[in-house]
Amino acid sequence: MTTSQSVSPNVHGAPARDTAINRTGCGLEPGTPGSTDGDSRGFRTGSRSCVLVGLAVLLAACAGRQPAPPAPPSEITCKAATAGDALVGNWLSVRRQAGVVGELKTLFSLHADGTMSYGEQLSRPKKAPQGLSETGCWHREGRTLVLRTIASNGSPVDLQDPIYVNRYRITRESGERVGLHGPDGAELNAKRMPPDYRLPL
Repeated sequence: MTTSQSVSPNVHGAPARDTAINRTGCGLEPGTPGSTDGDSRGFRTGSRSCVLVGLAVLLAACAGRQPAPPAPPSEITCKAATAGDALVGNWLSVRRQAGVVGELKTLFSLHADGTMSYGEQLSRPKKAPQGLSETGCWHREGRTLVLRTIASNGSPVDLQDPIYVNRYRITRESGERVGLHGPDGAELNAKRMPPDYRLPL
């Protein structure tokens, strides 16, 4: 007894045989390499082709993925100063700057736990003083004082912005005086003040 196989004509009128299609789009036709008709080696060859196609698609998708950039630091931890560091203390610089009317006062409050506050004030006759107040961390790098601002006038700053890291070259260091060369080129001659000293409002 023979079993008849039904065929349907294609658009050109020629009979088209049924083809098994898997989810990867790889087709297996009887009597062709990769089919189960006849030699079973054809099935293994066709399966391997489908696997290779699937791997190629997967590798292409993985290649398109870019590694995520490192997350910016959410906070800064201050490091305590070396015991006996002569920079620990309150340091006040008073100076005048060319082209600026009034007196510029700068106060560095450098604490032993590595925290700092930085105050700057411009005092002019018959006018209210203008000022800047910053807090953050400080540390020494050889003959350089490094200030890292975390908050400015009470507001958090962008920790990725290099403008909030300032370096002062130490030109003089004694028990009561500290000389600093600022990042803007200004020469500061600061004297030690009492621990509770603050810039006048």
